[in-house]
Amino acid sequence: MSVSPAAPASVSAPASASAPTQAELLDFVRRAAADAGLIASLPLDPEGRTWVRLDGPGGSEAWLIGWPPGTGTGWHDHADSVGAFMTASGELKENALAVRLPTDGWTTLELTEGVDRERRLTAGQGRAFGRHHVHEVLNESTDRHAISVHAYYPPLPRIRRYSRAGRIMRLEQVERPEDWQ
Repeated sequence: MSVSPAAPASVSAPASASAPTQAELLDFVRRAAADAGLIASLPLDPEGRTWVRLDGPGGSEAWLIGWPPGTGTGWHDHADSVGAFMTASGELKENALAVRLPTDGWTTLELTEGVDRERRLTAGQGRAFGRHHVHEVLNESTDRHAISVHAYYPPLPRIRRYSRAGRIMRLEQVERPEDWQ
């Protein structure tokens, strides 16, 4: 189930004449994650992720996302967008690569050892990330939803999805905004 209202929910994002920085995106997701009324407004589904689009700062794309137990994103990146996300409730695990992958011209890569990073993010914890950041986000709980807030700038031009078997990473699919909105 997905939920996306016609008009994005509003979390007082400061007006910005220029592109928001990673720090500004992180500040926005932190404030939104602390908004108890906003978090409580998200409908939760026992089986699938739910989401509501938010008004992000400076023309950014922002989302409030509900994660049922045992769900995740799979490996992906956000192409040329920088971003930030914050856990509002529950706990999320982020597996990420500490290296930048080439952006185009490949379908299979062998990763070197030592490139994996793992973070556990409980309520009130989050992070910002740069362009082409490859990661997966998971709710490993067996009995509790997690809720998080995400923001990206520029608005997501595409998401590249990957599969991973050990050290082998494969580009599987490229999604465009019309695929998820």
